[in-house]
Amino acid sequence: MSSLSSYIGSSRARAIGGVAAATFLGLAVGAPSYAASAPDSFADLAEKVSPAVVNVSSTHVMADQGVPLPFAFPPGSPFEEFFRQFQGPQGQLQPERKVTSLGSGFIIDASGYIVTNNHVIDEAKDIEVTLTDGSEYPATLIGTDPKTDLALLKVESKKSLPYVSFGDSDTVRIGDWVMAVGNPFGLGGTVTAGIVSARGRDIHEGPYDDFLQIDAAINQGNSGGPTFATDGSVIGINTAIFSPSGGSVGIGFAIPSNLAKPIIAELKEQGHVDRGWLGVSIQELTPDLTRGMGLNSDEGALIAGVQDGSPAEQAGLRPGDVVVGFGGNDIASPKDLSRVVAETTSGATVPVRIWRDGSQRTVNVTIAEMQDEVAGIDRSTPDSGRSGASDSLQQLGAVLAPVTRETRQQYGLADGAEGALIADLEQDSVLAEQGVRPGDVIERVNNRTISEPRDVATALREARADNRTVVVMLIDRDGSDHFVAVQIEQS
Repeated sequence: MSSLSSYIGSSRARAIGGVAAATFLGLAVGAPSYAASAPDSFADLAEKVSPAVVNVSSTHVMADQGVPLPFAFPPGSPFEEFFRQFQGPQGQLQPERKVTSLGSGFIIDASGYIVTNNHVIDEAKDIEVTLTDGSEYPATLIGTDPKTDLALLKVESKKSLPYVSFGDSDTVRIGDWVMAVGNPFGLGGTVTAGIVSARGRDIHEGPYDDFLQIDAAINQGNSGGPTFATDGSVIGINTAIFSPSGGSVGIGFAIPSNLAKPIIAELKEQGHVDRGWLGVSIQELTPDLTRGMGLNSDEGALIAGVQDGSPAEQAGLRPGDVVVGFGGNDIASPKDLSRVVAETTSGATVPVRIWRDGSQRTVNVTIAEMQDEVAGIDRSTPDSGRSGASDSLQQLGAVLAPVTRETRQQYGLADGAEGALIADLEQDSVLAEQGVRPGDVIERVNNRTISEPRDVATALREARADNRTVVVMLIDRDGSDHFVAVQIEQS
């Protein structure tokens, strides 16, 4: 269990890093009406919804880590040949063993469709579902979406099963009462209650992070279980916890129902999720970047890199553009852009509003279908490094060197890397403060493309002549680009 935060699906927990009119148990209920004060009791709600919450048990076949053999055999011995089939590369026994993981889920219709977390059933050989009445069913995996950590299962039953329905998570307010039901530590159906502590949490698990934070106690085994509003509708799927100790400290994270609903519907229809692809890496605008780029607002998604052959490249988008609108949506942050692009049908042509060179313009982009993992939000945090020599720029506290065959080999640069190599850097320099490190390559300063170290000095002189106190640099690290804003002194 991580000291920071953890997935809460099972004993296999790993570090971390869904209609206004709802129904439950087959009975229609009214639109959400969230109480301003605490209910007298959650007993009636728990009695109604708990039968639709299930335990999810999944079996995984894992290779044992093995233990060193306490004896050795002479080369050529028949015993050596006999034991070789069981040995790993260091002479360790490597038998396979079955491991059972426990999590939670909930039935969303009477025919037996069940929602849970992807990490609860990931790579499982067998999945079994147990209802509160003790009945057990083998489950079939319909589809998964690892990017949002959602999965859809199906069980076959001769009778109609109790079920719950998604509510409208957008109407939930901070401070509203919620109830979580699940299978913590494999104990079986457990009910806890609390409030919504925060909305829109980004825990750096993916480009679609938009979690509800709740303080209802949730622990290992609660993953995949529902968070209910007081009307009985599901407004979240419990997924992760923040925990220095491994147990609940009152900080849990749930996938909002409005994020989950279309994904679950797509999994039910076709077994997988299709997402649109733009082909850019993006980063947030900081106040320094905003000032350095001469922008009026820090809202938008800054394009740090454009993939070759991508829709973005074909439309003429380039690093340094700031996306402020996509179709009919305003873009305030990289998360906004990731979400609306993913929701766009491949083949659709969308007008994209960008800031470039001090003015706004619109370009039309034809979105492609996302294939596996592609460019996303750039969260790189550069650190420290090695030494080198050549063109020293005192104000930056850096020693810059040209990118040559020798420096490519020394610093492990890509063959296509171009710019000014940061060969050495003072620990208290302005570049180091922005996370830049030796081995990074400066590709651009403001609007000037950098081909060699003296281009950086020229760009700094130009910035001072324009009375700028901040310059924006495009930095390449291991083939991934990101921008940094660097304070400069006026001379």
